[in-house]
Amino acid sequence: MLFKQFLGGEILNHRILLVEDDQFISDMVNESLTKEGYEVKAAFDGEEALKIFHTQSFALIILDLMLPKIDGIECLKIIRMQSMVPVLIMSAKGEDIDKALGLGFGADDYIAKPFSMVELIARIKAIIRRQNYYIQSASTNVSEKTIKIGDLLVDMDEFSVKKHDKYINLTLKEFNILKLFISKPTHVYTKSQIYSLVWQEDYYRDENVINVHIRRLREKIEDDPSNPQYIKTLWGIGYKLGDF
Repeated sequence: MLFKQFLGGEILNHRILLVEDDQFISDMVNESLTKEGYEVKAAFDGEEALKIFHTQSFALIILDLMLPKIDGIECLKIIRMQSMVPVLIMSAKGEDIDKALGLGFGADDYIAKPFSMVELIARIKAIIRRQNYYIQSASTNVSEKTIKIGDLLVDMDEFSVKKHDKYINLTLKEFNILKLFISKPTHVYTKSQIYSLVWQEDYYRDENVINVHIRRLREKIEDDPSNPQYIKTLWGIGYKLGDF
């Protein structure tokens, strides 16, 4: 949906869908984002969120995991079947498993409760800025070659990956991690470097974000994820592309 609203290097849609069942948190976030110039649509359960999602386009969805009627993970799965709109997960600190699942199903980032509005707004701006960059890149006519690595065929123009003539459904983050390794096949990347280059912001959180994305990427592209050939681990250092 966002591609139709691209004009002159900017995304015209700054509408955010806020899905949070806690009235106090919802009101606090809504008020702060409105002051920042965003148009906010609030939903208080998963069913309401999906109804709104299907009728309007959004620059970003902020999604709580613990929701009535339809939970956040199920909402995310339904959203991802239809759209690559950025999704920022909100979760309590004790919800590490749900947090990992959320990222695995295609969330772009998460923020742990309790959080500061300064941090949340910074995350939102960073996500939308990255989305602008990717849409601009996709809108140019610069042709990049399709690269073959092992059984993978990676199309840099289409942001797509094929294996044995079948498309592999990667999230934008997963694709850009793979693209990072392809760009410098012999380079070893630390977790902080991967985060800084793909997320385009300073690495200041736990390792779970990178671990989850690497694991999910391996599950999709490797013949045997427990014995990876495409993304090698150098213990205590980081990751690199396998030798082909």
